[in-house]
Amino acid sequence: MAAALLAASHTASAQSAAAPPAAEAARAYDIAPGPLGQTLVAIAQQSGRTVSVDPALVAGLQAPAVRGSYTPEQAAQAALAGSGLTLTRNANGVWGVARAASQAPATAQGVTQATAVLSEVTVTADAARDGTTEGTGSYTTDITRTATGLALSPRETPQSVTVVTRQQMDDQAATSVQDALQSTTGISFAALDRGRNYLSARGFEISNFQIDGLPTTNSNIGIETSGAAIFDRVEVVRGATGLLNGTGDPSATINLVRKRANSHRFASSVQAELGSWGHRAATADLSAPWNASGTVRGRLVAHALQENSFIDLENRRGKTLYGVVEADLTPATLLTLGASQEDIKRNGVYWGGLSYWYADGTRTDWPRSKTTSTRWGHWDTTERTAFARLEHALENSWKLRADLGYYKKKETSELVYLFGIPDRTTGLGYQPMMDYYRSQPTQTQLAFSASGPFSLWGREHDLNVGVIHTRLKTGWDARNLLDPDVPPVGNFNLWDGSYPQPAWSDFYVGSRTNERTTSAYAVTRLQLAEPLKLIFGAQWTRWQRDEKEAVWTPEAYTTQKNVITPYGGLVYDVTQDVSLYASYTKIFKPQAALDRNGRYLDPIDGRGMEVGVKGEFLDGRLNASAAVFRIDQDKLAVPDDGYVVPGTTVQAMRSARGAKSQGIELEASGEIARGWQLSAGWTRFRARDAEGEDVQAFHPRQQFKLFTKYEFRGDLTGLALGSGLTWQSRPPFARTNPVTGLMEPVGQPAYTLVDLMASYRFNRQTSVQLNIKNVFDKKYYSGVWNTFTYGAPRSFTVQLKHTF
Repeated sequence: MAAALLAASHTASAQSAAAPPAAEAARAYDIAPGPLGQTLVAIAQQSGRTVSVDPALVAGLQAPAVRGSYTPEQAAQAALAGSGLTLTRNANGVWGVARAASQAPATAQGVTQATAVLSEVTVTADAARDGTTEGTGSYTTDITRTATGLALSPRETPQSVTVVTRQQMDDQAATSVQDALQSTTGISFAALDRGRNYLSARGFEISNFQIDGLPTTNSNIGIETSGAAIFDRVEVVRGATGLLNGTGDPSATINLVRKRANSHRFASSVQAELGSWGHRAATADLSAPWNASGTVRGRLVAHALQENSFIDLENRRGKTLYGVVEADLTPATLLTLGASQEDIKRNGVYWGGLSYWYADGTRTDWPRSKTTSTRWGHWDTTERTAFARLEHALENSWKLRADLGYYKKKETSELVYLFGIPDRTTGLGYQPMMDYYRSQPTQTQLAFSASGPFSLWGREHDLNVGVIHTRLKTGWDARNLLDPDVPPVGNFNLWDGSYPQPAWSDFYVGSRTNERTTSAYAVTRLQLAEPLKLIFGAQWTRWQRDEKEAVWTPEAYTTQKNVITPYGGLVYDVTQDVSLYASYTKIFKPQAALDRNGRYLDPIDGRGMEVGVKGEFLDGRLNASAAVFRIDQDKLAVPDDGYVVPGTTVQAMRSARGAKSQGIELEASGEIARGWQLSAGWTRFRARDAEGEDVQAFHPRQQFKLFTKYEFRGDLTGLALGSGLTWQSRPPFARTNPVTGLMEPVGQPAYTLVDLMASYRFNRQTSVQLNIKNVFDKKYYSGVWNTFTYGAPRSFTVQLKHTF
């Protein structure tokens, strides 16, 4: 356990005992089993108390779950149960612990007076500062590193940041990362079909993902479909994020942070689920020390899923296995090793979507169960990761970190795409296109970083420097039809997926691409004055893409770019709890297009500017923010009419002005009252290109998202009720009517979805939870290009969980 978590005590002369404080009101706690020191810090944070504990006293000790209604002191005593330690309080009211045998008799409040005064340390200054949310019961976190790599609180970060905590994911029964993101401020989804999504923020596609802070490639079926069981939290930074990501779009970065092996005693939980459409799932989460001292610890998470769907023919089976080991090589050095694998078998999943129109130009209104899939169609994925991390704390408060990562996602699909416009009466008009694809993008990562404080001009500042190197191999293999004459679709009104499965050729190489990216970055936070901080830095990136000769790539070629992306932000503390901020960020996205001289076009340039106000209230338990933003994306490739690439017949391209987005966001997350957690956000923006046309028009321009939970106390202790609400405006999306030739709006009209949850904890170990989604069974859809996909009808999930 880091010394920063629990300040070491020193013996001082005894002081006379202060009178015991007045009795405090009880409040709800929901803290999972974990290291005793961390549990005491969590209790102190949630109750606004101060704690100072000798690390040697709590080393290797595990606290039981602290769940239910307690006064702060009762909660701390519950955490100490069976530890051989007792809670103390010095003359200043600071908590400590001591061995039970050396304590004086208990006071009326059950707290002994300390015979030695512990050095006073405030929790807010000396928390673990790693952002871990598991076991806190909170909908917010104390720090995030995703924007800058510096350990900053949300209020100290000059960009819009949302953290979906482990507690919020559990309360919303989020089984996938996508489920967690559905409630995230500013994030919208547009379903391309039943396998793929377009994610967007602030008018631009989201292409930047991280795992534990390392940039990670996103594949055809995106990382957002990954299971949520292995993650502690999902962090989202909106706007351009080139400082740590290098390449991408100026939309947002999504960082998935894995669970840790930080338990010094055996702790485990098992969970079983039942739900609509044959949903069945089970999760086991086991943690244990591997030696008597607890310096080597392990954790294993296993998840299995089987379910049908509201869509005909569709079913899914999945399994996830995640293992991680942490070893304290020295008191200052931590080694972490881990690996995971997730297999998902998707059968009857359709490719493409449903038609907006019938052949007579009228709009379709299909049943939500309608499918274009076949009985033999499948779209399967396997995702493998492995990682190693070495962290070392120096005596001068600097920290060194080295990371090695591996990510591979294999995708195999045998699918039918139905295109055309059916006749309303006969159902004729669809044509089939069949494909068999395979891909397995593979990425390796190596990163080094150093961060810590330094003194200059009589003030203390922070610095983070690092290097990231990634290698990515991508490409597609395909199989051709042995007989190109395929049977007709027939009457789509009677379609039940009974379409003959074709014979295929052997696989051939369609494309092969290698990418190498090396980045070096530096960012510092300067304390210019007591209330004013300047955060600035830059990343230098060398990016190279090698396209190999293959069936879909007649000639091999190489693209290289060297780009510097700056970062700057100011934070002014108006009060201890409220800050004003402004930031300027950049990011770039490489292009493979050639100009009339045969040269590659410059990368697409993304820039983001943001100003706002942030507040941190109730001792950090509640974060709130309001932001105004503007994003520009330039140098987009467009046809250079009248020119071709020299020596070819390929259309030459030129750089053009791009798109501009501007809007506002409001957000609040955390505890608004004792036992009452809230996550809420509202977004409104406008995004148009140089010609004034809407970009990413299939995404809504306004959204409001809310999820809240209240834990009862007193006679209703153990009961919690929650509710979620999602509202979004009609996207400015239009397509051409096949009969009239006129553009018509096809975006889903504005709608609201309501979710409900209820849970009851029978005791500290066992609980049951009910989640009902889309309570009012709203029929809605999202569309991309010329097809659309329905959202899920009303559904329920029941979970039974037991903690050991």
